[in-house]
Amino acid sequence: MYQPAEDSYLLQKFVRKYAFGRVLDLGTGSGIQALTAVERKDVREVIAVDINENAIKELKKEVSKKKIRKIAVKKSDLFSNVKDKFDTIIFNPPYLPQDKIGNEIIEDSALYGGKHGWELSEKFFNKVNQFLVAKGKILFLFSSLTNKEKIEEIISHNLLEFKELEKQKLPMFETLYVYLIEKSKILKELERKNIENLKYLTHGKRGNIFTGISDKSKRVKTHFAKKEIVKVGIKVKRKESSAIERMRNEANWLKILNKKNIGPRLLFSGEDYLVYEFVEGEFILDWIKDNNKKDIQKVLVAVLKQCFELDQLGVNKEEMHHPLKHIIVTKDNHPVLLDFERCSRSDKVKNVTQFVEFICRIREELENKDIKLNKIDLREKAKSYKDDINPKNLEIIIKYLSS
Repeated sequence: MYQPAEDSYLLQKFVRKYAFGRVLDLGTGSGIQALTAVERKDVREVIAVDINENAIKELKKEVSKKKIRKIAVKKSDLFSNVKDKFDTIIFNPPYLPQDKIGNEIIEDSALYGGKHGWELSEKFFNKVNQFLVAKGKILFLFSSLTNKEKIEEIISHNLLEFKELEKQKLPMFETLYVYLIEKSKILKELERKNIENLKYLTHGKRGNIFTGISDKSKRVKTHFAKKEIVKVGIKVKRKESSAIERMRNEANWLKILNKKNIGPRLLFSGEDYLVYEFVEGEFILDWIKDNNKKDIQKVLVAVLKQCFELDQLGVNKEEMHHPLKHIIVTKDNHPVLLDFERCSRSDKVKNVTQFVEFICRIREELENKDIKLNKIDLREKAKSYKDDINPKNLEIIIKYLSS
């Protein structure tokens, strides 16, 4: 069992100040934070949990001895035996990187937070949102030995915001940090709209991509709507991005283009985010490597037809000459165009010609699938199309690729 030390007393200082409502003390150890929280008038209940049976046994004895009614003590591996939501969640995790003696790993769950020290904290943050009320607070302590930048990245990847309450320097070049962490405005808005199980997926130049699940029936204005659970993608503007109004621009264009069956199906959007039905599949070049000539030709033609629709609308999507991560092919061999942040009106449309240029650039991959093409011939056909954009010139390109 972990006995109170500098980190415990530093965190205790802020538990005295911030704990309120229903409190969860995760990894309670000696119980110092739970026993401190219960002293506050604003606290109505404390649940203290730990994976260590001896820690649970000793704390139960102390609670019984002091006749404290507002504390419940139970065994739990993080949230495995925790129910409902809390106003305050306290976590002073094991944060040291894993140590070894020779090739043998030292096992001590009270000290080591994983190979790099942050793995257990990552598990905590990946689950904590479903146990925290909208206006709840997390009091979290960690060490510089854990990698401060990584911890902050994990926090932001869970759509949480943090404020440093205090840092304390220790011997051996170590610093302790206490953070007050709350749900971001975007996270609270998404949860109000019944988006659950949010998980960070990846990021682009201007946005972070998350996945989640949504019950579409809750957005239908009837008492008899049938439950319909769908996986969703959520694009959130990156704080580092200087791009202005990109999310709103993409949402506005998706509303228009969805009517032409182009792009992922938009569900709703906000100032700095948009939510759409998630598209399962492979990026186009990966998909080409695993498929046959006939199916590849069909997909290339389908993309060209979507590009033609964009040209007809007088819209430039941009990036179609290098759409490696902008086209996903589903299991039904349907290509879906992604990322419309830079989409705009134009008198000089170039969606078809840009995609033809991409086809020319992947000639080697296509020839491996027995699709023969002459780049000079294909570019000439694209030039003719550019000079006179019409279905006939598009069909000439399609016939050339389909032969």
